[in-house]
Amino acid sequence: MDVGPDSVGSDPGPVCYGKGSQQLAITDANFLLGRIVPKYFPFELDKEAVVNKFEEMRANILSAQPENKLSLEEVAHGFLHIANAKMSEAIKKVTEARGYDVTKHVLSVFGGAGPQHACAIARSLGIQHLVVNRFSSLLSAYGLGLADEKEEIQVPCRVGFMYEPKFFAEIEDGLNKLSETIHERLQKRNFSGDRVEIQRILNMRYNGTDTILSIPKPENGKYEESFEAEYFREFGFKMPGNPIVVESLKVVGYGKSPHISAQAIPKSLSAEVTPEEFSKCYFSNLGWVDVPVFVLSKLAAGDKIVGPALIIDPKYFMTIVLDPECTALVDDTGNIHIHVPKLDKKKEEDSIVNRSLYIHRFMSIAEQMGVVLQRTAKSVNIKERLDFSCALFSHNGGLVANAPHLPVHLGAMAHAVKYQIETCLDWSKGEVILANHPGSGGSHLPDFTVITPVYYEGENTDPVFVGEHQVDLKKPIFYVASRAHHADIGGLTPGSMPPFSKTLVEEGAATKCLKIMKNGVFQTEAVQEFLQSPAVESKKLTGVSVAGARFPQDNIADLKAQIAANKRGIDLVLELIKTNGLGHVLKTMTEVQHAAEMAVRAKLKQVAKERLKDKEYLEAVDWMDDGLQVKLKVQIDKETGDAVFDFTGTSPEFYGNLNAPEAVTSSAVIYSLRCLVADNIPLNDGCMLPVKIIIPKGSFLSPSDTAGVVGGNVLTSQRVTDVILTAFGAQACSQGCMNNFTFGGDGCPSYYETIAGGNGAGPTWNGTDATQCHMTNTRITDPEILERRFPVVLEEFSIRRGSGGKGKFNGGNGVTRRVKFLRKMTFSILSERRSLAPRGYAGGEDGQKGLNLWIRNPGTPEERIIHFGSKNSTVASPGDVFVIATPGGGGYGQQ
Repeated sequence: MDVGPDSVGSDPGPVCYGKGSQQLAITDANFLLGRIVPKYFPFELDKEAVVNKFEEMRANILSAQPENKLSLEEVAHGFLHIANAKMSEAIKKVTEARGYDVTKHVLSVFGGAGPQHACAIARSLGIQHLVVNRFSSLLSAYGLGLADEKEEIQVPCRVGFMYEPKFFAEIEDGLNKLSETIHERLQKRNFSGDRVEIQRILNMRYNGTDTILSIPKPENGKYEESFEAEYFREFGFKMPGNPIVVESLKVVGYGKSPHISAQAIPKSLSAEVTPEEFSKCYFSNLGWVDVPVFVLSKLAAGDKIVGPALIIDPKYFMTIVLDPECTALVDDTGNIHIHVPKLDKKKEEDSIVNRSLYIHRFMSIAEQMGVVLQRTAKSVNIKERLDFSCALFSHNGGLVANAPHLPVHLGAMAHAVKYQIETCLDWSKGEVILANHPGSGGSHLPDFTVITPVYYEGENTDPVFVGEHQVDLKKPIFYVASRAHHADIGGLTPGSMPPFSKTLVEEGAATKCLKIMKNGVFQTEAVQEFLQSPAVESKKLTGVSVAGARFPQDNIADLKAQIAANKRGIDLVLELIKTNGLGHVLKTMTEVQHAAEMAVRAKLKQVAKERLKDKEYLEAVDWMDDGLQVKLKVQIDKETGDAVFDFTGTSPEFYGNLNAPEAVTSSAVIYSLRCLVADNIPLNDGCMLPVKIIIPKGSFLSPSDTAGVVGGNVLTSQRVTDVILTAFGAQACSQGCMNNFTFGGDGCPSYYETIAGGNGAGPTWNGTDATQCHMTNTRITDPEILERRFPVVLEEFSIRRGSGGKGKFNGGNGVTRRVKFLRKMTFSILSERRSLAPRGYAGGEDGQKGLNLWIRNPGTPEERIIHFGSKNSTVASPGDVFVIATPGGGGYGQQ
């Protein structure tokens, strides 16, 4: 069942509409369960068609999972349960992203169908009071009729305009002039006197940040205090001593429309409310029950109804489903106030529905961690580019759930967590560990992984088991982790992505295990010492000193943001356990992982049947621009779905930085398998249980501890993914690169970005243009933020037309990105597919190779265009331009 853009829509609509729809909708589930009473619907509904469709769905479920003997009602209610859970998560996410506690608010309900779900959603969110307006179905139209008219003006302030006493008079004068203009505009629209309301606003931000908050004039006139309070509420911290920039002045004027007074309705004359009739309705904890049906227009002020019940407005097609134990009270104007009792601690029944719910719940924990990390981080890399990932792990370090962040992080993070579990024996509550070394599950050094254990805080006298293993409640029961790319951690070049690094020490600060929090206290001195360690370590090992972190204060701010994100994850895990019980949560966790395992096994058996036939294995090989070979053979057991991914024959360790830690190859495998499975399964440890990965020790996919790896995470990972998908015949090669562009130095903050390219075509689709393909999933920095924060101008960012390979299905096009430097600085590029093109598949043409150009003194007689190669670094002069043309994707099939 699909909702949203992929749903049946209004035409043909749900199956029950009788217009020939073959796709069930939530409306069908409500109808089947008696939450829509046919006699009050504006046209006849087709119940037989709905029953037949749900029977068909139930048969499919039983065929795939015979142990799930669900009734027809349980199937339909399961979809409602999942839909309500997803809506609850969305409400919680957008509310808490702004720093609000959802449980302290009232849930306002509108629409004709919204009230059918309101009690369940409120209960899920912990909201105890909800209001259904008597005109719920008409709220949008009703609101338009009552809306005030609005005029606003916003004018930018000049660069360097701070909220300081010397500018106060200028601010006041500017706001006064804007207010006069607003008054004049509203007078022309016949608004004057007390029908005009003026709001004076300063758009403010901390200097060096990009987050702008609109601050209306406070009663005491102190904008600064209001700004800091609002910033703290939304982001959880302040920046004392940091100047506040006034970005723009804004005045908003409202012409107050004559408001319609709410019409009072007659008061109730009886303590009992007589229903119109009784109708059968299904609830999961009661089964089928006869519930009273009330017509909204016949209710009086003060009427009280105890659920279960249905309240229907036949005139405007609205139905309120009043869940058991909920109480509805009609106010003086006919609005319905519903009290929802707190959710009792209980264990949910084991079922396919329960597993689906927990998939969303576990994923929601990781997603909300990501929201906190983005909100509280300081750097462009995390706040704007979203170069981070958050995930939840089991007591033994297995991946439970992740948010849809960066694929290259996700499989690798489990290696990092397991390493700490196995080696950090004295871990205790209140401690947080930082690790980034490839030998401890790291990807490359700029990716800092922050890991926090989750300890059980409840009282549990009964033993708790995961499978046959008893859980030690004195040890962590879960782990939460966040991995974020830090723009500079020292090393040979600003941005810590040196094109020519040969050893790990040249790439920046590295640690296998550093406790950055002890007893709840951030270890500032230890972290600062770690960030400056490259200067000491490189001198000791190579005799040449490289730089430590160039802006350690930014690293520390982002590390604290990662700790805050982990803290949010811990709170959500403990909340889930408190509500549902530890044993139930752990049991369902294993079931979720098992479901993912079974889905992957089923896909592998299907692949073996369709593609292996008389062959013993699938195979593919591809090369890096330097000639390094990635070779893969995939053997699949046709009966069990077990698979061996054997990279024997891959080139040895490279004297450079294209070496990839084993964790990176693991990420590529788990990502590719997830892409191959069409079902909506979670990406977790279960996906890897059918899989054995063989990587030759000493190869550039399993290098030594001291080998350079900065390019392996961002370049080699892409080639490994292309090779896997080629072996399965799933897709032509994509751009095979992340186009890593860095600049900084000479007082300029370090900047790092990955640049989109063309995606490979598939058996039934064209490749997409200008996408962050496969192992990267970051966002490009907005041009306005890029140019504000750094001394550069983005002259061009366009699709590179014609760069995708032709075929029956065409590969996606790459992009052209042209950056002009406004001051002297060091810039570097670390890229691939400049010598060897992304390959097409099954007769499809190759995509075009990428190209990097350094233009010196552009537009002058001394202009020189220099081919910069795939991996290079130099110092740009003011006015120089760097052009990155990224590769296109390969085509699929002959034209």
